[in-house]
Amino acid sequence: MRNVPLDEVDGIDRAVLAIGTDYPPGHLLAYHRHRRAQLLYGAIGIMQVETADGSWTVPPRRAVLIPPGTDHQVLMDGVTTRSLYLEPAAVPWFPVRCRVVEVSPLLRELLLAAVDVPPEYDRHGRDGALVELILHEIRNLAPLPFDLPLPARADLRQLCEAFQSAPSIREAPAEWAARLGVSTRTFNRSFLAGTGLSFQQWRQRACVLHAIRLLSAGRTVTGVAAELAYDTPAAFSTMFRKQTGTAPSSFQPR
Repeated sequence: MRNVPLDEVDGIDRAVLAIGTDYPPGHLLAYHRHRRAQLLYGAIGIMQVETADGSWTVPPRRAVLIPPGTDHQVLMDGVTTRSLYLEPAAVPWFPVRCRVVEVSPLLRELLLAAVDVPPEYDRHGRDGALVELILHEIRNLAPLPFDLPLPARADLRQLCEAFQSAPSIREAPAEWAARLGVSTRTFNRSFLAGTGLSFQQWRQRACVLHAIRLLSAGRTVTGVAAELAYDTPAAFSTMFRKQTGTAPSSFQPR
């Protein structure tokens, strides 16, 4: 199925519904939820998923798992998606929190094929076998550290969201503490309690995720390093590889 609203087919008695959708640049899917679990794969473009407790950056050719009943919004930047909507009973092992995952070459081909499967596919035929193979593949997907926890406290969350859009590795906790009118020690304690990360860990991850978005849009490694205030491209690349396990150039368009 292509460009079909989920509500029109959600009631069909099948474990998996596959829908392909094209989105224009900068399209925002406002906060919503699904009864089914969702695997949201971006064939091209980059996505940013946000919930009450964090945000997830989804580079091209990766996917995000969204648990059933989770309120979320998605910012699409020139994305063509392949979504699987999964009956919760069929995926009892599904994560309880959103998760960005690597997509294997096999699963990528299965996702592309799945959108051409009739919604009321024959469970015991070729299409049913394809769906069963998809479920096996999803269960074994490798998680990626592309999530950024966000605090519930409103004023601190506002600072975090502003930082996400223009991060700098040089920003200091004392600056945030001053904006909130608290001591640096109090700020650090509050930040750790609200996000599960120290400010320095969170700042670095925010820089990495912003870098992925810029690199996926075609920016150079040198330009991204400078925007994030790293002293040299080499220093940025070393940090990036340590955090993601791969070089910055691997996220640039092929």
